[in-house]
Amino acid sequence: MARTTPPDHPPTEEEPLYRRIASELLGELRDGTVPPGERLPGERRLAGHFGVSRETVRQALELLRRDGLVATDRRGSHATLPGPPVETPASLTFPVGARAATPGTVSRATVAWEPPTPDHAEALGLAPGRPTLVHRYRYATADGRGLRTAVTSFSAVALTEVEELARYRDRADGTAAAQLRRAYDWMRRAGLTLHHRDTITRSASTPSVRVTRRVHDQYARPLEITDLVVDARRDALVYEFTLPGRTARPATAGASRRTPP
Repeated sequence: MARTTPPDHPPTEEEPLYRRIASELLGELRDGTVPPGERLPGERRLAGHFGVSRETVRQALELLRRDGLVATDRRGSHATLPGPPVETPASLTFPVGARAATPGTVSRATVAWEPPTPDHAEALGLAPGRPTLVHRYRYATADGRGLRTAVTSFSAVALTEVEELARYRDRADGTAAAQLRRAYDWMRRAGLTLHHRDTITRSASTPSVRVTRRVHDQYARPLEITDLVVDARRDALVYEFTLPGRTARPATAGASRRTPP
């Protein structure tokens, strides 16, 4: 959705510039770019997105407020178009494939501040060798089967926009436990619309399945990338996602696949 336009292009005689921006923003609200109830980006970011001044954005938002299409509270402005709020879908588990520890299993998650793997760095737009927050997850049954491991690298955008994630930087020593189960909820509360793309492949040399998840926001900026490896000898991989649609109605889909030993 990112755009590059000259600042404050002159309005036509027929329509003031702020009304044109209000119409464009309303179109993005209606097509689901910002779902009902979700917080809008701040004035500075909206001004950069539309290529206008913050005052023009302020006037456009005020016009939408008068029409009851945008509301403002202490957390900022949010869309009020008809439809269920973004909080209604069940929260997605982070990382993909994570499971709660049960008797006879081991579940551990840690974070480190370090350079990610080259493929993660490329996916996130990070310079080679630049450190970021890296999350590691491991789940295993007592007999060593049913093993799941996941490595997630976060982008600079995610750490800048999501306060809860940024707090982990000072304690990311690679050993302390880190529970980021609500990471996706934190991102949504920060005003980010999450788009998930999962690639599932089967390993040719081991009885396992690899899932690579890439998440970006409404501006096509990368937020995180996760590589999950699942022992498929007896484990079922359940794939669940929230699909942002043009009508902004949340939908979930699930699928499971079991590979015989």
